[in-house]
Amino acid sequence: MVISPFHKARGDYQPRFPSSLTDLSQLRGATAVAEAHPWSVDPAAKSDLHAHFPHTFRQVDQGILELTQAQGTSQASERPLRVGVLLSGGPAPGGHNVIWGLHDALTASRRPFELVGFLGGAGGLLNNRSRLLTHEDLVDYRNTGGFDLLGTGRTKIETSEQCAKAREVSARHELDALVIIGGDDSNTNAARLAEYFKASGAKTAIIGVPKTIDGDLKNRFIETTFGFDSAVRLYSELISNIARDALSGRKYYHFIRLMGRAASHITLECALQTQPTITLIAEEVAARQLTLAEVVEQLATVIKARASQGRDYGIILVPEGLIEFIPEMRSLIQELNHLLAEHKDYISTLSGFTEQSEYVHRKLTRDASYTFSSLPLDIQRQLLMDRDPHGNVALSRVETEKLLIELVQSHLKEEKVAGRYSGSFGYQHHFLGYEGRCIGPSNFDADYAYSLGRTAAALAAVGANGYMAVMRDLASPPEHWRPGGVPLLAMMTFERRHGQAVPVLRKGLVELGGRAFGYFSEHRDAWAESDSFRFTGPIQYFGPSYLTDRVPLSLALERGLSKETHW
Repeated sequence: MVISPFHKARGDYQPRFPSSLTDLSQLRGATAVAEAHPWSVDPAAKSDLHAHFPHTFRQVDQGILELTQAQGTSQASERPLRVGVLLSGGPAPGGHNVIWGLHDALTASRRPFELVGFLGGAGGLLNNRSRLLTHEDLVDYRNTGGFDLLGTGRTKIETSEQCAKAREVSARHELDALVIIGGDDSNTNAARLAEYFKASGAKTAIIGVPKTIDGDLKNRFIETTFGFDSAVRLYSELISNIARDALSGRKYYHFIRLMGRAASHITLECALQTQPTITLIAEEVAARQLTLAEVVEQLATVIKARASQGRDYGIILVPEGLIEFIPEMRSLIQELNHLLAEHKDYISTLSGFTEQSEYVHRKLTRDASYTFSSLPLDIQRQLLMDRDPHGNVALSRVETEKLLIELVQSHLKEEKVAGRYSGSFGYQHHFLGYEGRCIGPSNFDADYAYSLGRTAAALAAVGANGYMAVMRDLASPPEHWRPGGVPLLAMMTFERRHGQAVPVLRKGLVELGGRAFGYFSEHRDAWAESDSFRFTGPIQYFGPSYLTDRVPLSLALERGLSKETHW
């Protein structure tokens, strides 16, 4: 690794964290605190979850674990504390800081310890590919993006054989705890392992850490995930640059697709930061039951109104998972997923798109077949030929922005012939995704991830099996954040995968009744009528705190913070 001047300077930044996590030797324990509000667990799924997780389910009713410290001095234990850690799923800015925080907290415990890193995610655990992590190993990874210290992977732990192998490897290393840093799928792995380890009498506690740039691992316990802030700040900078180009050339509509298949948190945050011409929020499309034609009409209406003002340009933000929220498209995708699962063996014998398309048309219902045939051939091919790891349509590969461009262009041609449109429709398309996954974390993410690492160490010290490390009151200064642990099962529901209902961590959608969406909804018409673009600039790592220590705007709005201090 080559250490650049920025890398060196950034490595000197010392993350801020809650004062309660300063010294693990003072840790008295963790107290379960029941809260008046209902848990996030789906009531309809509660009995089914109990059937799947009989040994860990009782934690759901115990509440949040709050970490408390003893008064005065405590005697440090002489027994070594052995903790394993792995990075799982797509990278998110701050992953290395979680490991750094974990290591620093174990060091501060004043007891012997070993920190074992598993290489390549859960696959490294199952194959016992590991390395001991020391202070020297972590020095060059402080406040850096990426998951390259250990690497990552997307191995699913779904079978009892895999769970048994994970237990065998954990026992071989004599692990007191295993920390899994990941998103909803990775923490679903953690919940399965926690149940298996508890049932089989293993001593290793399984602890999750919430990670995803998409922001969809969000609920009343998780205010946001680490990595989200850094990614959206980069995307917002790029959107701002494109907006400046649109103002300069005044000839293109830029359709910008943003990561976030399951939820529109990235798109909403980027809209708040950049104030684009049009922003589509998938959850609103679903709530209003808008058809694809109505979405196109909505876009065309704004484009025609701007053309009457001489503005044939603008910025249009599109969430990656939009088409799954459009009713007829959702029905089509559900039917395709069912067909692909039920007839996968036969479909695999068909040669190419034409034969598969003909077969699928015969099996689809009339409405779904009509919807499928009305789509451009490239989109049909993407829906039919690409699969995700669960055997479903790979929606992340569907170029929704190109679909909208083609349909809007066709609609505007009809409007021009009818004399209802006299502008010109030039366009460019963009996808902002991988650019944001490994950027150096913002101060907020550096602090947050480091604090989660120290929290995970505290949970490991008290043997909190089946819990996720969380941090609350994130809109406050880091010293006042509240660390704790939440039962993984309190956040779970069921989802269809490979044609079957399986327990998974629930994805958090944009709340249409929330303050962040409310602010957006109140101002978007003005943004559409005029050029109200907001130019965010790059992430600021050095300088005045009002630039370096900002929290995400959606978080500021949701917590009722002053607009003046955050805009």
